[in-house]
Amino acid sequence: MGALCAPPFPAPNRAQRRAVDDAKRNHPPRSLGGRVAPTSAAAMSGRHRWHEREGAAEPLGATWTEDGQALNFALYSKHATSVTLLLYAGDDTVNPCFEWRLEYPTHKSGRIWHGRVPASVADRASYYAYRVEGPWDPAAGHRFDPYKILLDPYARAVAFPPGFDRSAACRAGSNAGRAPLGVLPRRGVGFDWGSDVRPVHTHDAVIYELHVGGFTRSSSSGVSPSARGTYAGVIEKIPYLRELGVTVVELMPVFQFDPFQNYWGYMPLSFFAPHLGYSQSGDPRRVGDEFREMVRALHAADIEVVLDVVYTHTSEGNEAGPTFGFRGIDNSTYYLLEEDRARYRNDAGTGNVLHCANRYVRHMILDSLRFWVTEMHVDGFRFDLASLFTRDEAGRINLEDPPIVADIGALPDFAGIRLIAEAWDLAAYQLGRSFPGTEWLQWNGRFRDDVRCFVRGDAGQVPALMTRLYGSDDIFPDQVTHAYHAYQSVNFVTSHDGLTMHDLVSYAVPIDRDAGGWGSDISFDCGWSGEHAPAEVRAERQRRIRLLFTILFVSNGTPMFVAGDELGRSQAGRANPYDRDEPSSWIDWDLAEANAGLLRFVRIALAFRRAHPSLCRSRFWRADVAWRGPEGGTIDLSADAPGVGFFLDGGAEQDGDVFTALNRADMPLRFVLDAGSPQPWLRVVDTARPSPDDACAAGDEVPITSASIEVAPRSAVVLLRHPAPPAG
Repeated sequence: MGALCAPPFPAPNRAQRRAVDDAKRNHPPRSLGGRVAPTSAAAMSGRHRWHEREGAAEPLGATWTEDGQALNFALYSKHATSVTLLLYAGDDTVNPCFEWRLEYPTHKSGRIWHGRVPASVADRASYYAYRVEGPWDPAAGHRFDPYKILLDPYARAVAFPPGFDRSAACRAGSNAGRAPLGVLPRRGVGFDWGSDVRPVHTHDAVIYELHVGGFTRSSSSGVSPSARGTYAGVIEKIPYLRELGVTVVELMPVFQFDPFQNYWGYMPLSFFAPHLGYSQSGDPRRVGDEFREMVRALHAADIEVVLDVVYTHTSEGNEAGPTFGFRGIDNSTYYLLEEDRARYRNDAGTGNVLHCANRYVRHMILDSLRFWVTEMHVDGFRFDLASLFTRDEAGRINLEDPPIVADIGALPDFAGIRLIAEAWDLAAYQLGRSFPGTEWLQWNGRFRDDVRCFVRGDAGQVPALMTRLYGSDDIFPDQVTHAYHAYQSVNFVTSHDGLTMHDLVSYAVPIDRDAGGWGSDISFDCGWSGEHAPAEVRAERQRRIRLLFTILFVSNGTPMFVAGDELGRSQAGRANPYDRDEPSSWIDWDLAEANAGLLRFVRIALAFRRAHPSLCRSRFWRADVAWRGPEGGTIDLSADAPGVGFFLDGGAEQDGDVFTALNRADMPLRFVLDAGSPQPWLRVVDTARPSPDDACAAGDEVPITSASIEVAPRSAVVLLRHPAPPAG
């Protein structure tokens, strides 16, 4: 996912280690007042309570004591032989103003090192970090380096000094002044959530995947210049989200990541800190509240907030990567290693894999999830490469009862929280029943592939399409032994991974095909590759996009689409621009005018989806659906089948009836309408018609006066029949 660093540094020799130890003996820890850092009970507190003189092992991280008189520090490291706490004041991020070597056994409980710093000292510092000593023995999985400045995994905010240098974390020697630092928490400062209430959406849930930076970074976004590419920029775009009709925003990673490593953010540096690059103020002490303000505003607009989270790998990469924190604190605890213990497993394709089977790593992940739910008020999580949660201590797949999946499902604070899995990685595809989180929602890659193939015009796709429309009961069966729900299928055609909707119908092959991107090999160009196509090709592309959106919105399950697809956004044919923080990766809001017809279509189609609970049900349609073939014949399941129709009875949901006809062929098809009701059929969608006749808003539908309808080539028609009024 990014350039790897230089080869790993050599182990410090005995002379170097002796010099470090001698320096520590001859130069005692310094405090802000110039005195020796307190280590005795008398110096730390006038009262002889164990925690007050030794510190507490819980909670991990840097936290103020209840009385606000001291700041407690706790760090897990199973194999460390020594831990030194460093505090930094003001703008000096090179020289610590306070340095305290935690002593064993006074400041160690089990595998946790801890200590307390009085408020008089902590109040005068801004940042903190650690140095951790232990064995340098890659053959045993240990990569301790006494010279490295290390970030606390539990830091709630991260500061980057002016001299921050990723390469310095890859080389031998100190990275002082070039390392990310934890931000000390403010004492007694809370956030006013006001009357914040979590929105809850069921049949009307529509997920909108967006990148916080790229959503408003363009000057065309219309947000305040200082808010572009920030959490505040998202707030300014809430009226647009409301008008569009999405009810759940799924934010691409907002965990702090190395800002110089990639653009998407799938290489986390911290699991607790919001990304500073999305802060309007640029102040690491303010970024947490800026994130909370965004969540509060989205909730006020009845929009849920789901985070795309990465608990499967980190920004430290492989054995040649940087030492920011995890690797230097306890390498063999945090990472899955190959049998030789010197190399990292790479099932994520990013250089390393977190050791999620380790009970401490699980503890950290659960603490992180609780933090984002209880302190940041998020409403759910989409777990990147979630199949990696099933790896045991040897890296083998364990589908019986992987502890981390069970632990997440048992969290008491998680009632009503959405859990969404991307149930695959480089080595495993666990979609559906293969993934052990039986109550989780899952990104349905089969839906993506089958719908794309149908719209491309591939033969033999009608049976597969019917299964996807129905809710993918082959993947999520509601049998006694596997009682899944239809809404657990997160249906999508495009996501951040792969081509945009526009590029999907404009490029037969992505221009970066070798770079990957899930499903990137199923695309088509409508007879002309790339941009600057003739008018008739551009019109055909718009029809295909409308067809893709229609299938997405009439299918049983939870629909998701990526921000900008409703505008016809392009990435110039790139399927995997993870490292491109540039205009081609940002949303060009001028497209809202250029493609006003497409935007209007999506808004109306979304409103129809939300208004009709028959389409998205907790269970499958079963007897309420009747499948139809062209010309009133039986459904054609052959390889040559040109299309399919279905009648959906809405009575069970106290809803109107819906009839949908889909045509993948190059010739028109005629479908006979279901009779049996005095209410007329009304045309809501006809993707073959030009805007504004392609979609009719509620109350403006067009009555159908004939007993059948014609569906143009490569298009869809959706009809509605209102319930009959009660007798009398």
